Amino acid sequence: MEEILIKTLQFLISISLLVLLHEGGHFFFSKLFKVRVEKFYLFFDWKFHLFEFKPKNSDTAYGIGWIPLGGYCKIAGMIDESFDTEQMQQPAQPWEYRSKPAWQRFLIIIGGVLVNFLLGLFIYSMVMFHWGESYVAVRDMTLGMEYNQSAKEIGFVDGDLPIKADGKEFVKFDVDVYRAIADAKVVTVLRRGKEVNINMPGDMSLLTMLKEEPQFLRVTVPSVIDSILPNTPAAKTTMKKGDMITAINGKKVATWNQVLDIFSRLSDKMTSATTAKDSLACRRILLTYASGNDTTTIPFVLTKEMQLGVGRPHYAQYYKPTQINYGFFESIPAGIRYGCNVLKGYVTDMKYVFSGEGVKSLGGFGTIGNMFPATWDWYTFWMMTALLSIILAFMNILPIPALDGGHAFFLIYEMITGRKPSDNFMVKAEYVGFTILILLLVVANLNDVLRWLGFM
Repeated sequence: MEEILIKTLQFLISISLLVLLHEGGHFFFSKLFKVRVEKFYLFFDWKFHLFEFKPKNSDTAYGIGWIPLGGYCKIAGMIDESFDTEQMQQPAQPWEYRSKPAWQRFLIIIGGVLVNFLLGLFIYSMVMFHWGESYVAVRDMTLGMEYNQSAKEIGFVDGDLPIKADGKEFVKFDVDVYRAIADAKVVTVLRRGKEVNINMPGDMSLLTMLKEEPQFLRVTVPSVIDSILPNTPAAKTTMKKGDMITAINGKKVATWNQVLDIFSRLSDKMTSATTAKDSLACRRILLTYASGNDTTTIPFVLTKEMQLGVGRPHYAQYYKPTQINYGFFESIPAGIRYGCNVLKGYVTDMKYVFSGEGVKSLGGFGTIGNMFPATWDWYTFWMMTALLSIILAFMNILPIPALDGGHAFFLIYEMITGRKPSDNFMVKAEYVGFTILILLLVVANLNDVLRWLGFM
């Protein structure tokens, strides 16, 4: 319960900060061009609000709504999610949005996106300045990778270390390695000290690579025990940190991937177990582990979750990470490069959203909240906040009515043609866009529920 609360708190603080600054971008340009802002709200206040304050001699009411789906800045004389058509039927006033030239309205509209994008780059830069950049260099992963059956059919072999995609060398190991392999025509691997080229089929999907069980490629980490978890079956044995699991049910293992593959097959058998006796039989194993030169084989009963009760090292603990520290002025271009690379990867992956697998991969508030750590960690918090800021900027600039990008699209049309879409058309477009957004929210959060129930 405590872990859920910590994740939820981090998510709420992060998204509230991003929403306030996004709406602040609209607010800034509105005030700059002397456009009246009637309401400035965190969260939506349909029917009622939790808090509202209107300073003396101010045109703007500030408040907090009760629907945590974002926020809004109600700009006078603009057709937006408030659907205030009564105001639009009145004569235009000089302090209204609709009375301003198109280029000013355009800046007001993209103000939120601009703030979110710049905020993401700023946070990344400050993270680089404070913590530096730490990553595991691909060339340092000397034990190579382990591959699933579909990868082996293409030509990969366990132990291969992917070092290039279409001649471009991998520097650090992250999702970009998977992305580059999925899009590559030729992948170069280091096999027993020699470079070998593997021709790719050309129809690879990043989503499939990541969602396959086991995944297309996984980092090789020896099956060394990192810790013994208290109150677990492992705690009742003589196993200790530093021991190595060498066999399960007589089948030799040398890496954690091999251990997990065996447990995965046992879990598959568990699904067909109809009695407690059958379930117990699936969980009974013969476990062999080595402690120095001594080898011990013991009968062992896995937990109901098919766990040993031991911690395994992250690959960054096993392979020495590369640490780069930046001075203040060095951190700014480093953060910009990092943020632009994040945006590039996100834009590239958008092609998967329009596939059936892509729709299933959509996640709602639960998925986003789960991306935050279960313990408070400032580094992860700010990296997640920067990522969400970049995503929020990109999603909002999409040319969908009701989003900033939809309004910007119609403004560009107006500036090119000199014709302004009618208020009636804009109201209908806003309804269409709002409907699309609601459907996306329903699908994304329904996916979360289905995953929680075990149907996905």
